[in-house]
Amino acid sequence: MKIMQPKQLPAANGWAWIKQGYALFMKAPLLWIVLLVIIFFAAIVLSNVPLVGEPLVSLLIPVVLAGLMAGARDLQQGEELELAHLFKGFQRHTTQLVTLGGMALVGQFIIFGVMLMVGGGTLVTLLMSSEPITDPDAMTAALAGAGFAAILGALLFSVLMMAMQFAPVLVYFNGIAPLEAMKLSLRAFLNNMSAMLVYSVTVIALAIFASLPMMLGWLVLMPIVFTSLYASYCDIFPVVTAPPQTVTNDFSPDDQSQF
Repeated sequence: MKIMQPKQLPAANGWAWIKQGYALFMKAPLLWIVLLVIIFFAAIVLSNVPLVGEPLVSLLIPVVLAGLMAGARDLQQGEELELAHLFKGFQRHTTQLVTLGGMALVGQFIIFGVMLMVGGGTLVTLLMSSEPITDPDAMTAALAGAGFAAILGALLFSVLMMAMQFAPVLVYFNGIAPLEAMKLSLRAFLNNMSAMLVYSVTVIALAIFASLPMMLGWLVLMPIVFTSLYASYCDIFPVVTAPPQTVTNDFSPDDQSQF
């Protein structure tokens, strides 16, 4: 199978992705919540490992995301979501997925380096600290002092986020090399800015409601974020099958290509 270039879709598709993601979530709501809770606590535990914990989490994010996308695809195709989907990313294109995580991590350090060079030292120190930021006044002061560095950093991190949005899915499902997957993801995002804006504004609005009371709504919203990501991938990157071939007497169902 070959993948088309990213499609350009209308703004209304951003809302459609939310609805499709919700439909996928409702096929196995409890298990989606369990999967995300396991990932959340595993990430916290791993992050607390001195020196290697946080970088390792960054390297594994694309691998875990690929497993969740495999779960979404199985649900879409009428199969079951399972706890085993947590490890699906370790069964296919794992090296490329870890490489992708490494590229994202290097990209973050490069952006921090650029911010340091243009006067954002205090802000970078806060952002790179392993301790949670508990003083909002300190962050406000760092942002005010950073000036251009804060604006440049936000712009560069936005580009990195766009490049990473679909990259793990493209690597996992389509076998695309990490750098090329990032380029395709960035192109897909830029081609669909209006739909992405509708999608982002909707997620932000839902996040406000999900935060009341006691952040419990996030147990539902977070799975929908992942399932809607899969829905947007399917919409923007439709799969094109090879042209039909002449049927011969040797044809059997086992000859059909599969993912």
